[in-house]
Amino acid sequence: MKRRAWLTLGAVVLGGGGIATYAVASPSTDAAGDVQPKRPVKVYDLTLKSTEAGKRELPRTETKQFSLLGVSWTGVTKPLEGTAQVRTRSSETGDWTAWQDLETNIDPPEDPDERSGARGASEPLWVGPSDGVQVQVVHEDGSTSAGLPKGLEVNLVDPGIATAAEQRTAGDDPDPAAFAVDGTPSPSPTVSDSASASPTPTDTATATASPTPTATIPTAPPSTVPEPTIVSRAGWGADESLSPDPSEYNADVKAVFVHHTDGTNDYSCTDSAAIVRGIYAYHTQTNGWNDIGYNFLVDKCGTVFEGRKGGVDLPVLGAHTYGWNRESAGIAVLGNYTDAGASNAALTSVARVAAWKLGQYGVDPDSTVQLKAGATQKNLAGTSFTAGESYTFNRISGHRDGYATECPGNSLYAQLPTIRAWASGPVQGLKLTSLTGATLSGSTYWTKGAITAKWSATTPSSLISRFELLVDGKVVASVAGTATSASTTLAAGTHTVAVRAVHQSGKTDSASTTTALTVATDTTAPTFSTTPKITLRTGTVNTTAVPVTLGWKAADSQALKSVSLLSPTTATFGATTTSSSRTAKSGTASTWSMKAYDVAGNTRTSSPSYTPMILQETSATKSGSWTARSSTSYLGGKSYSSGSKGASLTWTFTGRSASWVVSRASTSGQAYVYVDGTKVATVDLKSSTTKYRDAIWTKSWSSSAKHTVKIVVVGTSGRPTVTTDGLVYIK
Repeated sequence: MKRRAWLTLGAVVLGGGGIATYAVASPSTDAAGDVQPKRPVKVYDLTLKSTEAGKRELPRTETKQFSLLGVSWTGVTKPLEGTAQVRTRSSETGDWTAWQDLETNIDPPEDPDERSGARGASEPLWVGPSDGVQVQVVHEDGSTSAGLPKGLEVNLVDPGIATAAEQRTAGDDPDPAAFAVDGTPSPSPTVSDSASASPTPTDTATATASPTPTATIPTAPPSTVPEPTIVSRAGWGADESLSPDPSEYNADVKAVFVHHTDGTNDYSCTDSAAIVRGIYAYHTQTNGWNDIGYNFLVDKCGTVFEGRKGGVDLPVLGAHTYGWNRESAGIAVLGNYTDAGASNAALTSVARVAAWKLGQYGVDPDSTVQLKAGATQKNLAGTSFTAGESYTFNRISGHRDGYATECPGNSLYAQLPTIRAWASGPVQGLKLTSLTGATLSGSTYWTKGAITAKWSATTPSSLISRFELLVDGKVVASVAGTATSASTTLAAGTHTVAVRAVHQSGKTDSASTTTALTVATDTTAPTFSTTPKITLRTGTVNTTAVPVTLGWKAADSQALKSVSLLSPTTATFGATTTSSSRTAKSGTASTWSMKAYDVAGNTRTSSPSYTPMILQETSATKSGSWTARSSTSYLGGKSYSSGSKGASLTWTFTGRSASWVVSRASTSGQAYVYVDGTKVATVDLKSSTTKYRDAIWTKSWSSSAKHTVKIVVVGTSGRPTVTTDGLVYIK
């Protein structure tokens, strides 16, 4: 394996007889000048032994900490025809994982003659902080070792601690120059002269069939969409001494290839910078490339990391998709997306980066393009490509579209149409969720004037330029793409109200404008054509609660919504309701306040006051024979009783409603009722059950006036007795 002059090399003997070589990157100051690595990246290589035909392995071996690993072998063009599996021991729990497969079907170099010092290698696998490893590589037929490549070894990467954020959270760490296997400390590393003599390798970018990349730094063209936030190489702690070669540049970026990095999806996003450093070290120190292969990397939280150096806004030649690197950029999502899809945050960031890069060259992310093949090969679907010929690709394609690999995983590949739609626009899934300040009645919303429209969209807000509130087709308010509402005040009359979303590309269509709502402005308050009033009704009377009927009638010029009772108690009634049975406290003036609402939100309040009064028998003018009776069941504890035909009681009062209160039994008789000298009713007091304080007869008038009510005993045969308990009236 090729080693560079900027690495220090050493070796240590394994307890089981194996040899561990290690490469320690020299600490370097962050390019931003504000971060000094606390522990540099380290790469350790452990040789696999032959234990039986067709198998190479490393038994369980204790190590110092590492977090990423892969398997590599001599001969960069030789495939590994078999399976490679690893187990690791967590340095936090001490538990060993189950066997995990390594992806070995990775892109070959496009020009093996210029890569004589590079190695074949699996995809790297992030395993998290670990201090033990076990490896087995088995030939596909399981019976011969001749088919396995030579020089098999497992490559362990400790991404170290390199950023200010990591320094704030990290505790004391081991000596960066020490690496112990089976508990044995390593000797002091020494510089290898052979490393500096090795030719500098290129990566999978070179191909004679495509335009030759240039080392001349081009001018960054402006993009049609905003640049997303990108963590710089300095920000994730790249040690630039690992990549001393100058960057190379393509003429432009015609397409974007989406990848996944494989490994776990259970990583913490606080570890993302370390994962990127680990991949960087693996690509340069294990694969032997001159830099990390991807142009950009995105974690599951949506953080975008600068990959290959040379300028995020420039068409940097990457090493990500065999045969197609010359006209494209590569974006890798951290994790494995074979069975599970990528998060919306990750998809959003991939869409934003792709739209920005393609927007620099004025192309639609949801279009197709002709790309010239840099190698003769087939992709995963079996489509054949011939070097030098042109083929149609989606502007945003998956790694498998260009090469026979499962990358970016079945689930993420199925999400590429979503990425294209989000990147290209227009905005999708826009809908109005509510219109506050207005009430729907029939097909029209009614308002007093001020309204707030609220909406939602399936396109992420970071890909939306703005939302526009339209009234009668004209923009009356414009808010940021992150907003979810906008307000305006409508003039009198009927209007149409809609919301339009403008994608960051500037695209809109009929689907990115909501269906217009009809909204009418109404500022006229409802009226009480009949003001609230209470009238006495039949029922049981006591000194604190008199049965009454509350009546009213409200109307509106457009549409009445409801009427509410505000005092002396509360209730809400529908627009067509005009009465309610209530009780009122006797002897006390009560305000019966009601508010009428129309559908636009206009209101009218009416608050008349009424007092129920109880007149005892003692206040009546008597004629004939009456007997006073005492009982707690009577109003005031007393009542009058008479069985004498023609005996009468007369009350005079000023009010608007009256009720006669009696006691009733099976032996009770009848009485005539006279109002203002006119006989108006014959009332039978007979009842199968005994009743006290029963308002048996009521009479109401349209307004308050002086009235006389007279009760006359009929003298009913066999049951002549009438027991009266008073008169109640409303004043």
